[in-house]
Amino acid sequence: MTFEEIAALDSEYVSHTYGRFPVAFDGGKGATLHGVDGKEYIDFGAGIAVNIFGAGDAEWKSAVIEQLGKIQHVSNYYYSEPTARLAEMLCKRTGAKKVFFSNSGGEANECALKAARKYSYMKYGEGRSKIVSLQGSFHGRTLFTLTATGQDEFHRYFGPFVQDVACAAPDMADIARVADSRTCAIIIECVQGEGGVKALDGAFVRALAEYCATHDILLICDEVQTGNGRTGKLYSYENYHIMPDIVTTAKGLAGGLPIGACLFFGKTENVFAAGDHGSTFGGNPVSCAAACNVLSRITEELLLEVQAKAEYMRAKLRGFDGVRALTGLGLMIGIVTDRPAKEVASACLKRGLLVLTAHDVVRLLPPLNITKTEMDEGLSILKEVLK
Repeated sequence: MTFEEIAALDSEYVSHTYGRFPVAFDGGKGATLHGVDGKEYIDFGAGIAVNIFGAGDAEWKSAVIEQLGKIQHVSNYYYSEPTARLAEMLCKRTGAKKVFFSNSGGEANECALKAARKYSYMKYGEGRSKIVSLQGSFHGRTLFTLTATGQDEFHRYFGPFVQDVACAAPDMADIARVADSRTCAIIIECVQGEGGVKALDGAFVRALAEYCATHDILLICDEVQTGNGRTGKLYSYENYHIMPDIVTTAKGLAGGLPIGACLFFGKTENVFAAGDHGSTFGGNPVSCAAACNVLSRITEELLLEVQAKAEYMRAKLRGFDGVRALTGLGLMIGIVTDRPAKEVASACLKRGLLVLTAHDVVRLLPPLNITKTEMDEGLSILKEVLK
C-alpha cells in the first residue's frame, strides 16, 4: 500500500487519539528505518524508548521466533519457562524478591499503587491509603495512574478521579506538607520523560528516600521510560544511589513487544496473595522470551557504551546554534531550543530524522546500539534544522 492509502484507511477506521506525523514505515535495520515510499530515516526515538536494539535485530528476532515455534500463550493458571526465567533475571540483577508481569507501563504502575495500598492496609488498617506523586510526572492512562500524573492537561474530561491521591513539588518542604500520616506511598520518575525530560535533583531524591524509610512510606520508582539501560544504568534510580521498595518497568524491556513488570523489594515481597491481582496476557511467553534476550544483552560493557554515546551526542549538541539547554540523563536527552519543539520535529522528519517532543522540549531516545555513523548523520540533520 502507498502512504496515502494507509493514511486514508487509518483515518477512517482507527480512533483519532494520536497526532500522527505523515510517514509510514515498513522496515529498517538498527537506527535506520525505511518508509513505504522508500525514503530512509535516522531514528532518534526508538518507538518512544521501546526498540532499544533498533529495527531488525537478528538476535532478538531469533529469540522471538524460537518461542513462537513452541507456544505463543498460556494462561497464568499454568507455569511458563520464559516467564520464570525473566523473573529470575530481573530479581538477580536488581535485588528484587518478586515480580508481577503485565502488558504496559501504565498497568505496571497500577499494580504498584494497588500493592502499596494493600501493604499499608495489612500493616496499619484502613485510613492510610494516600498516594503522593510529583508535579510534572506521567504514570499512565488508567484512571488510577492518570490521577497520579502530575500534569493538569491530562486530567481534562475524565473526572471524578481516584480518591486519596495528591501531588507535591519536587522539594522536601512540599513533600512534608503533602505527605501526611495517611500516606502509604510516594511515586517518582528519576527523569520525568513526558514532563520535559527533567532529571530530579540528586540531593532531593536521596532525602526523599530517607524520609520514606523513616515514615514507612513506600518509595515507588517508575522506570517505564528511564529503565533498561536508557540512562547508562540498568535502572535510573541506580544513578541516585537509593533502593526503592517497588520498581516498575516496561517499554524497552522486551525490545518491541508488549510487556510491563512490577518489581517488589524487601518488605513488599509478599504483599499480593492469590486473586489479589491478575492479567490475561501478563507474562506472555513470547514477550518474556524477547525480554530475556534484551536483559541478557544489557551488560556492564553496553552500559558504558551508552554513557559514552550520550556524552558524545551531548557534546555535539552543546555546540549547535539554537540550543538553549540540555536536560535528562544518558541517552534520554532533552533539548530546549529557540524554535517550538513540534516545529523542529516536523522539519527534522522532512529531512529524514525522527525526533520526539515533550511539551516544548525536543526529546531524543535513540536505540542503545545506535552506531556513530547513524548518530553523526542524525545530528547533522538536527544541526541544520536548528540553525
